[in-house]
Amino acid sequence: MSDLVSIEEHLATILASVTPVGTEDLALADARGRILRDPVHAAVDIPVFDNSAMDGFAVMADDVADASPETPVSLRVVGDLPAGTDLDPSFSSGEAVRIMTGSPLPTAATGVIPFESTVGGLADSLGVIQVVRAPRPPRVHIRRRGEDAVVGDEILPVGVRLGALQTAAVAASGVGRVIVARAPRVAVISTGSELVAPGSPLRRGQIPESNSELLAALAAETGAEVVLRTSVPDDGDGPREAIAQAEQLGADVVVFSGGVSAGAYEVVKNTLGDVMVFTRVRMQPGKPQAFGRTPAGTLLFGLPGNPVSAAVSFEVFVRPALLALQGAADTTRPVIALRAGADWRTPPERTQYLPVTIDRRAPGDWRALPATAGGSHLAGGLGRAEAYAIVPADTAAVMVGDLVDVMLIS
Repeated sequence: MSDLVSIEEHLATILASVTPVGTEDLALADARGRILRDPVHAAVDIPVFDNSAMDGFAVMADDVADASPETPVSLRVVGDLPAGTDLDPSFSSGEAVRIMTGSPLPTAATGVIPFESTVGGLADSLGVIQVVRAPRPPRVHIRRRGEDAVVGDEILPVGVRLGALQTAAVAASGVGRVIVARAPRVAVISTGSELVAPGSPLRRGQIPESNSELLAALAAETGAEVVLRTSVPDDGDGPREAIAQAEQLGADVVVFSGGVSAGAYEVVKNTLGDVMVFTRVRMQPGKPQAFGRTPAGTLLFGLPGNPVSAAVSFEVFVRPALLALQGAADTTRPVIALRAGADWRTPPERTQYLPVTIDRRAPGDWRALPATAGGSHLAGGLGRAEAYAIVPADTAAVMVGDLVDVMLIS
């Protein structure tokens, strides 16, 4: 096994070749899914102004400090503040202003009484109200200006992906445009004379082509733009022609599946030895790997052709590179420790990545279960997989109840 390189060594070689792509200045709505390349600083305070956290009444807290069902406090309502109003009504002791959630708090107010703390509630909220419960503490229902962030505070750092929660935070901070990484452009090339389009009639020896669907979708999930998806046969100079086509389309990355192993018809290995290094990595599946760069700087990945091998190889090597191209602060997937829900075999002296499902029936005792029978050609089981169990090379076997690291992918 001495000719095998470690996973870490192969990944380090790849990441050392990555130069981040350029940036774009985008409207926030167009930047969803992109990775920030400039930090976002608040343009407004959050909240923008003191406001009510409840539907109810703005009051002077001292007026209602002793209110109770036995000793209600009467207040006369002298104003009404819906959300969005710019009014700032003045009022005196013994008076109140009806106010809705999010409305600016009157300057004179020192407390907010919810409708639920009055006898009549919303139905009797204009005129004279009867307060039966004081807020504890007095300012509990008031949202203070800038309590979350003030102008200039960093809302998001460089390297964060703009998901739903992140874009909401940016919008709340008053920022409408962001500087993000350009989407890396990726070409996905399947190899194999046996491949035909899904749904086509099959003659003996042919199979539906699925790897380009798999790899294009994985690339898109990582924030890339797939500019080319095609297949080439096991003979001829198809890989080199595909690279030329990809570079004409501005591709930053070309991902091949198949053609990199030890067979007689490994078309990527047979034609691209001048620009790619072919390696055997200490992992299962995914031992045969290839990586290189064209003279123009396009990154070239050669992944095994079996679907599970291709999926694992993308997760371990291509996904981190695509994220690094975008300047992501973190290129890893979350990994948790779960107990095995079944026994399974492990390969000798190689790290295993096994597609698994997660049995969540027992809260606090989730279990990892194999999603396939273990063969790297079993593409059907990939549709059930939620994660990959990562088993170290020195583990002889996994038994029910053993703790295993599980890399979440969904």
